[in-house]
Amino acid sequence: MQKDFSRLPGEHIITWLLRCWDNGASSLELEGREAKQLGSLSREGGIDKAIGKKAQALSLWRRLLSSVRERYPFSEDVVCRPGKWTTMERGIQYLRELAVREMVYYDPDNAELPTDPDEVQCTRPMWRKFVRSAPSSYANSLAVMDWKSEEAPTVDEVAGRLRQYEESLSSSLVSAVEKLSQDIRQLKEDISYSPPVQTRIAAVRSKRFSAPERGYRAYTPRDILWFYLRDHGEDMRKWDGKPTSTLQARVHELQGKTAVQRDSSRKNAAPVSTRQPPRPSGRPDRTYDPLEGTSKSFLQEVSSDYDEQD
Repeated sequence: MQKDFSRLPGEHIITWLLRCWDNGASSLELEGREAKQLGSLSREGGIDKAIGKKAQALSLWRRLLSSVRERYPFSEDVVCRPGKWTTMERGIQYLRELAVREMVYYDPDNAELPTDPDEVQCTRPMWRKFVRSAPSSYANSLAVMDWKSEEAPTVDEVAGRLRQYEESLSSSLVSAVEKLSQDIRQLKEDISYSPPVQTRIAAVRSKRFSAPERGYRAYTPRDILWFYLRDHGEDMRKWDGKPTSTLQARVHELQGKTAVQRDSSRKNAAPVSTRQPPRPSGRPDRTYDPLEGTSKSFLQEVSSDYDEQD
């Protein structure tokens, strides 16, 4: 009994009384001498002395209430737990403590008054204290709650309504979270199916180049230089590992030679008679130049791209 009904260090008196009720203090009948053997239950000499003062058999619950009333004869001297509660269950616990505080100053000889804190009527002053102790997330909704009947409901009835309100609030919150999750998933799907921005940009930029140039836009500047040297019979083992600037210099050198050869071939070509038009050849040109037909601005752009990469 000492373990179940002793007041904890720093525990408020009303909180201690409610815990004693929940532990079954109303079901224990004790005479005065038996109550004295419990020792210090409240950690206050005036209350402990009053617990075993009456010799007749009384429940421990009635002894506790009368001893606290004798130690603190004015209701202003007994305060409930200060501060705000954070969960609805803690709020209901605080409402029950307010009911215990009302019971301390009940007339013990009035048999019509309840002995159970949950059967105490929730008066307007009790409800105002409860609402003031509520956090901001609950205060506005609780302030507009009203009783339909003129008679005040019991603490147990109010606790049932508060639990229903908490369940409806939780279900609404869960529904809102689920709806938000669905919207986020749909947004992700829409983004994943949208055409890439890079593709649209590449399509716009491709309009600026000719057909041969667009064929080389898929490769890096080094790839273009490498293909050009390979197609012109260069031994690529010699150029393996060489910097891009060396490849570029070799390409310019080959382009210069090609230009000289073309000029000389034009000078040595025999005149063609106007009566005999040239016959088209059926064989493809074996000296196909992958960079032939490429505009000068495109080659300059390839070179500038490489310089930026270096």
